[in-house]
Amino acid sequence: MTRESSLQSTSSAGASVQTLPLPPVRAEYEVPLAPVASGNGDAPLPLAERVFSQTWLRKSVIALLLLAAWEIAAHVVANDLLLPTFSATLLAFVQGIVSGELLMRTAASMSVLLRGYLLGVALAFALTSLAASTRIGRDLLTMLTAMFNPLPSIALLPLALLWFGLGTGSLLFVLVHAVLWPLALNTYAGFQSVPATLRMTGRNYGLRGLRQVVLILVPAALPAIIAGLRVGWAFAWRTLIAAELVFGTSSGSGGLGWYIFQNRNELYTDRVFAGLAAVILIGLIVEHLVFDVFEQLTVRRWGIQH
Repeated sequence: MTRESSLQSTSSAGASVQTLPLPPVRAEYEVPLAPVASGNGDAPLPLAERVFSQTWLRKSVIALLLLAAWEIAAHVVANDLLLPTFSATLLAFVQGIVSGELLMRTAASMSVLLRGYLLGVALAFALTSLAASTRIGRDLLTMLTAMFNPLPSIALLPLALLWFGLGTGSLLFVLVHAVLWPLALNTYAGFQSVPATLRMTGRNYGLRGLRQVVLILVPAALPAIIAGLRVGWAFAWRTLIAAELVFGTSSGSGGLGWYIFQNRNELYTDRVFAGLAAVILIGLIVEHLVFDVFEQLTVRRWGIQH
């Protein structure tokens, strides 16, 4: 069977037909198609692959392996003063919850943390809004972040104690420092990545200054802002625990940091590990139930991030 290609040109009356030959098709470029298999669709994945495609299951397996390694290492050391077992730590954690001491220390830490975190977020937004609107604000943000971002927050605690005394003000000071600079850097980097088309669209609608920041820059830079919020939260949480270790020794009260320090002095290592476990659990809860949910409801739902 021969294949013939032609180009037909028919007039309006349909009387004349003109045929022009086309170059022959080269056989080496023809790829035979496989017959379509009868059925409803693709074959299902194997059971093991379907099970391990679940993210929560993979993370749960990793956590169980880490706990098993912890238990084995504790039995190898065989010294509860150096490394208590997971079962002993879990018992101390449950006892701290039942007695209310661990809950009270956690509530004290979270109260200070939320106030310092929100204050740092507000200051970071004000500073980046000024930087996005004016040249002086941009120069100010660049200079301040270059000066203070490399400075560890805990290094400012002695100065904070001198200025604000033995109180919550000292903790708030170091928390604001821990949150402000990484969040300001991430937010400003997100503002800089906004396309010029969006900026010009906002200007065409008469948006200037703060209105342009809120209605144009913030929604477009939301992935970078959320990343900055995550980094700021992590810095603030560990800064608070470290500050409470020092602040608690002076005032005799505090949150989880003081709980860990006090039990270390009394050689209750299982309670020390219970306090550390509380710090880790709070970090995981905030990471997955706050930031992941907020990210799912905003940037992923809107198609900004995949």
